[in-house]
Amino acid sequence: MSVRQRIPVSTIMTTNLISLNVTDGLDKAEQLFKENSIRHIPVVKGDNIIGMLSLTDLLRISFADGAYEDEENIETIVYNMFSIQQVMAKKIEYVSPDTTIKEVAEILASKEFHALPVVENEKLVGIVTTTDLIEYLLAQY
Repeated sequence: MSVRQRIPVSTIMTTNLISLNVTDGLDKAEQLFKENSIRHIPVVKGDNIIGMLSLTDLLRISFADGAYEDEENIETIVYNMFSIQQVMAKKIEYVSPDTTIKEVAEILASKEFHALPVVENEKLVGIVTTTDLIEYLLAQY
C-alpha cells in the first residue's frame, strides 16, 4: 500500500459540525440548509448520531422544489405535519476517523447517499461528503 492509500478520512472531513437535534423542527432544518449552503445534516440525540437528513429528503416532502432558491421564507404546513425523525434516513452507515480516504470513496461510490458521518467512541466527530472527496482529488493535481 502506498502512503497515499493510507491517508485517514480525518484529514479531509468537516469537523465544524452543523447538526440537528431529533426534537428540532423541519423549518429549522430548512434554515440550516439555506444559511450554510449544505446538503446533509446529521441528526443527534445528545452526542449520538441517530440519523441523517438530506436536502433531498426535505424537498421530497415540501412541494417547494421549484421555489426553493428564490423565496427566503417558505412557510409550509407540511413541515408541521412531519418530524425530523420521520423524514431522516435511520439506517446510516458511518466510518471512523482512521478509515482511509480510499475506503470512504469506495463506500460513497457504491451507495445512493453522498455523505458519511465520522464517529469515534459512539460520538459524532465529523462528516465527509462526495464534495470533500472531489476537493481532495483536485488538490492532488
